[in-house]
Amino acid sequence: MPTPDFILELRRHVGTAPLPLVGVTAVILREGRVLLGRRSDTGALTPITGIVDPGEEPAVAAAREAHEEADVRIRVDRLAWVHQVPRVTYANGDRADYLDLTFRCTWLTGEPFAADGEMTDLGWHHPADLRAVGGEHRRRIETALAVGDGPARFEVG
Repeated sequence: MPTPDFILELRRHVGTAPLPLVGVTAVILREGRVLLGRRSDTGALTPITGIVDPGEEPAVAAAREAHEEADVRIRVDRLAWVHQVPRVTYANGDRADYLDLTFRCTWLTGEPFAADGEMTDLGWHHPADLRAVGGEHRRRIETALAVGDGPARFEVG
C-alpha cells in the first residue's frame, strides 16, 4: 500500500525531518501458528504491520491492516508490547520515529494472500521456527506469545 495521504501532506511541510508516528503490529495466531509474510519492499519476513491513521483506534488499525494486507479477519485480543522503534531512514531520506503497539490477535476467517501487494508469501509458521524473522520482529512475536493473560510489556529507562 502506498504512503498514507496524511504522511504525504506532512512531508510537504517538514521535508525529510523525523516524523513521530504510531505503528501497529498484529501477531495473528491460528491453531498455534503465527501469520507471517514477506515484505515486498525489503524481502523481510514479518507479522502484519502498519501505521495508525489520524483519529483511528490502534486496535482498529491492527484489524484493518490484517484485512488490507492479508485479507483475513481477526480479533485483537490484547496489547502485548509498547516500544519505540529505532529511527527509520528511508531510501529517499525521509525519517520516522515509530511508537509500535504490538497486539496479540486471533485469526477468525479468511485464507491469507497478498491482498494489497505490500506482502508476498503469506503463511502460517510455527513459533519455534522463527530463524528467518529479523530480531526486531522476532521480539514482537515472542513478546505477544509470552504475554498470555499478564500485563503488556513496556520499556522503562
